[in-house]
Amino acid sequence: MTAPRIRTDVQVMFFDTDCGGVVSNIAYLRFIEIARTHLAEELGLRLAEMAEKQTYPVVVRTEIDYRRAAKLGDRLVIEGWLDQVERARFWCGFRITRPKDNMLIAQCRQMLALIEMPTGKLLRLPDHWQEYRKGDSVQYPKGECQIGIVSGEESIQ
Repeated sequence: MTAPRIRTDVQVMFFDTDCGGVVSNIAYLRFIEIARTHLAEELGLRLAEMAEKQTYPVVVRTEIDYRRAAKLGDRLVIEGWLDQVERARFWCGFRITRPKDNMLIAQCRQMLALIEMPTGKLLRLPDHWQEYRKGDSVQYPKGECQIGIVSGEESIQ
């Protein structure tokens, strides 16, 4: 079974930027949060159902590489995918690009776990997610963030 992938668009607004019109680091995480919410829904974790069952995906770790600056008014595309599935945690990958010049802006990987509230109990992932374990991570090797070459420049690896 192929793991779900999503794609969402955002436009950089005033509140996303600093006084120089450059996107603040925290805004990228908000863009990723939007994409992760859409991805969770594709995985069967719908917002209303999570609230009803009090079961939530919780971010345990974030790895992000900022490659280029996005600026006020830019339209960005955020792609997200289920990258790796383990017994009780999973990794999602994200890529933020600017389509007008096909520029990689940022790349991110997040580790999450399902938690039952209010007890904070760690839950096993849904059984049907085990189908996604067959494919290994394509974008990042286990536990590492590696970008590769961007626009002819070597990146940090």
